[in-house]
Amino acid sequence: MTPSRHLSRRTLLGLAGLTVGSLALGACGDDEESGTIDFWNIGTAEPLKTIWPQMAKDFEKKSGTKVKLTSIENQAFKSKLTTVTQSGKAPHIFHSWGGGGLKEQLDAGLLTDLSSESWLSTISKTALSAYQIDGKTYGIPFDLGMVTFWYNKDLFAKAGITAPPATWTDFLGAVDKLKTAGITPIALAGQDKWPVHYYWAYLAMRVGGPDLFPAAVTSKSFEAPEFAQAGVLFKQLIDLEPFQKGFLAAKYDSPDGQAATVGNGKAAMELMGQWAPSVEASSAADKKGLGEKLDFFPFPTVDGGKGAITDAFGGGNGYAVGKDAPREAIDFLKFISEVDNQRILAKANAVLPVVAGAEDAIQDAAQKRLAASLASATSFQLYLDQAFSSSVGTQVNDSCAELLAGKASPEQVAKAITEVARR
Repeated sequence: MTPSRHLSRRTLLGLAGLTVGSLALGACGDDEESGTIDFWNIGTAEPLKTIWPQMAKDFEKKSGTKVKLTSIENQAFKSKLTTVTQSGKAPHIFHSWGGGGLKEQLDAGLLTDLSSESWLSTISKTALSAYQIDGKTYGIPFDLGMVTFWYNKDLFAKAGITAPPATWTDFLGAVDKLKTAGITPIALAGQDKWPVHYYWAYLAMRVGGPDLFPAAVTSKSFEAPEFAQAGVLFKQLIDLEPFQKGFLAAKYDSPDGQAATVGNGKAAMELMGQWAPSVEASSAADKKGLGEKLDFFPFPTVDGGKGAITDAFGGGNGYAVGKDAPREAIDFLKFISEVDNQRILAKANAVLPVVAGAEDAIQDAAQKRLAASLASATSFQLYLDQAFSSSVGTQVNDSCAELLAGKASPEQVAKAITEVARR
């Protein structure tokens, strides 16, 4: 996702209704108002749509520094940021998923080194690691989570599924049961692509184990047999035709997209990050979503695979600071990282907090269990479209979408990603 992705990507999405002109006004530059910091975020859906402006006001009252918000939907944000940073400048504060994209921004000379900030010690080391390069810190996370299957318990019961599937074989069987009961098994945003790569990535992890992707980074090759096998297993699911009508043209956050389809009870499940309940509710017609009908289960294991059901795939959301940003930009990130503000985010089910002491504010029972699952994960793999360079991440998404559409074979997927990795 470009983690997914995803907030992620994996993201709390929803079009903010900003015009091109308003985006331009939010860009960084020498003409920025004195005493103002610009804050580019992707919190265009509730609850972040309300929380970030309120925290900006609270910071302004405390510090006397104005925070100018520019809230942009996930994919539009990536495009806009790329355009702006090509000039060699960056917003004072801007959304980041860490990983390979952050490394490219560092190499372009766009970032401020935050390593000397003593308050970083309050943040989870796992969450912070995605923003660290060569022992230095270039971003601040505000949440960390993992991708799981979110499902409608009532629809599972209607199909006679008494327990969430723990193996891929059982999962395919559950899809069959849902279809037999006249229920659309899975909602998927084929047009956005990043939700598609979750399936291939998780299957590769379950087949090859947690060392598979690190080895691919070193070798710059995705042609190990485990990657092709992941494609074969994904195609098994695709061939069952489990997705909603029009899934290839569906977006994640549109009124008839992936999140809304699940939130409105029109599909039994989606593979998505920790933000899924919030986006489903925000996208649902009643703005409430499934409530207690919604639960999650981890991505199933593959018979004979090296990966464990406790090997997690996901990521978090955070912010980087542009190289020309004033000190107040760092102070604002410190402010939103204070435990009381992390509790506000957690209580609203906006994030899984990354600051010690804030986890007690998580209200939702499923989110509490998700936080516990993440804490006990045996390994953690960052979203592929964030872990790798932008070119490789884009190719992962594109190739997985081609497999979904029947335009590429599992072997062609692995070959195409390898070719880009070796450039």
